[in-house]
Amino acid sequence: MKITVLSVGKLKERFYREAVSEYEKRLGRYCRLELLEVADEKTEENLSDLMAEQIKAREAARLLSRIRPDCYCIALAIEGEKLDSVAFSRRLDRLTVSGNSDICFVIGGSLGLHPDVLRRADSLLSFSDMTFPHQLMRVILLEQIYRAFRISRNEPYHK
Repeated sequence: MKITVLSVGKLKERFYREAVSEYEKRLGRYCRLELLEVADEKTEENLSDLMAEQIKAREAARLLSRIRPDCYCIALAIEGEKLDSVAFSRRLDRLTVSGNSDICFVIGGSLGLHPDVLRRADSLLSFSDMTFPHQLMRVILLEQIYRAFRISRNEPYHK
């Protein structure tokens, strides 16, 4: 299985980079992991709705250019489906069994994802009704992917 995590912006803080690196190592025994970043747009305080939409559109163009046509695309969006860890593990298993061995998770920038990316996605996934920094979301996503593989293989994991 190949899993791609496609994100807007670079990980700036060392502690995020270290956490991502740790999960990258752990996931190496379960899948081929690819971490891709596209440039983010500079955002100012009190943006107009039009400016925010234009920024999301530019980021969307970069994201869409990196999503392979044959991958199963899961966009992280607050309006997406909420799953517990076991259900998420089962979902990944079902995708693999049904022939989707190339899965791309997409994480937007600080303003979220443009509707064009949401339309391209095969499914939308939400981790919470709460808002998380998009950099932290990478760590949370990787941890849940790792947990999903452990659950799937009946290996111990922290509950």
